[in-house]
Amino acid sequence: MSLRLYDTSTRTVRAFEPLAEGRVGMYVCGATPQASPHIGHLRSGVIYDVLLRWLRQSGYAVTFVRNVTDIDDKILAVAAASDTPWFAVAEGNQRVFNRGYDTLGCLPPTIEPRATGHVPEMIRLIRRLIENGHAYAAGGDVYFDVLSWAEHYGALSNQRLENMRSAGDTPNEDAKRDARDFALWKGAKPGEPSWETPWGEGRPGWHLECSAMATRYLGAAFDIHGGGMDLIFPHHENEIAQSNAAGDPFARYWLHNGLLTVDGEKMSKSVGNVVLLPDLLGRARPVEVRYYLASAHYRSLLDFTHASLGEAVAAYQRIEGFVTRAAEVAGAGAPAAALPEAFVAAMDDDLAVPQALAVVHERVREGNSALAAGDVVAAAEHLAAVRAMTAVLGLDPLDPEWTGADDDLRPVVDALVGVALEQRQAARTRKDYAAADAIRDGLTAAGVLVEDTPHGPRWELKRA
Repeated sequence: MSLRLYDTSTRTVRAFEPLAEGRVGMYVCGATPQASPHIGHLRSGVIYDVLLRWLRQSGYAVTFVRNVTDIDDKILAVAAASDTPWFAVAEGNQRVFNRGYDTLGCLPPTIEPRATGHVPEMIRLIRRLIENGHAYAAGGDVYFDVLSWAEHYGALSNQRLENMRSAGDTPNEDAKRDARDFALWKGAKPGEPSWETPWGEGRPGWHLECSAMATRYLGAAFDIHGGGMDLIFPHHENEIAQSNAAGDPFARYWLHNGLLTVDGEKMSKSVGNVVLLPDLLGRARPVEVRYYLASAHYRSLLDFTHASLGEAVAAYQRIEGFVTRAAEVAGAGAPAAALPEAFVAAMDDDLAVPQALAVVHERVREGNSALAAGDVVAAAEHLAAVRAMTAVLGLDPLDPEWTGADDDLRPVVDALVGVALEQRQAARTRKDYAAADAIRDGLTAAGVLVEDTPHGPRWELKRA
């Protein structure tokens, strides 16, 4: 079975067929960095990272574009309230976003364009829309004429035009031909940044930015456009309208990840339940947070609770425990060249990560049974399979990303713990069990956990 993905535009799971054989162009709506990223942003980052990894695993060369909306009403509001330059607000928060993505093992995009760097492309797109009769200048702004695209507008979000309300994206509502028209360009206002255009100075509208950046790097037609379900309307609806009206076929598959709640409530500053990455890292390691955010199906609603995070931590540590023990007995080796068929089938079925993880855990159980039976050959086979599957998900416990294998202090710690374990073994040999227990207790207090196995003592650092 080849890859199939749920396409929001058709509301069906469709076989994925890229425009160019062996190549995929993917655009994902990135941050509007008016503040630090919360758990919802991080979930989206992990989800599209898993998709990126699976596309590459499937043999595609992927051009992955994730934009930065670095000019926006919200950014300007934060800048004004904090007496900080707007560009400093955007740049500072974007660095925090990228550190968050990096911490959770997300691969970098091929390119990460910023809206302010693509105003010429936006101006050209506006000009095409005006020439085609789908946009007009009024009151210092430029608007998309929704009624000129009435036959198609609302198809993505499955809405009827007569049921839609005002776009509400400008104080100049009286200048519009129709209240549902949305701003492509906003006229300059005192104290705001602006760019010169044929229609006067101003700044771009949110929806225009993504259409201009996506086609700049992926062409007039490309394969996948992704984002959160909250972007279906109006953002993605408006992207399709302005791009198609200008003559661009635009995205062929529309993917949307589910939203996230906290203890059953919508996350908001007013409620005080916004969960940031430091909040998560106080309870779990980065790889465990990644496991948690990836483990639910990407289209499902994820309700964050401390209990559910704890369950994910325990599940990942079961995988990690087997991999660590098996590697010590059979050698770390390399991940298997071939993935288990059931895992591949799950991932090809609209990126069904929960079912794929079920395959991982089944192999972990079988691997543990092999270890208990002393079957090193079988344990090594299960280890290779588990590492291969977790590597695809960005969760391989032996990946230097998570082990800190390149840490200069690791050999020093290993040597010091080794000396302590030798002293403990000497005490046990002379039947001085009190001294042996004291050494073990001292290591435990220092965060070093010792486990006695048939193959001798093994140690690991205490996990969060």
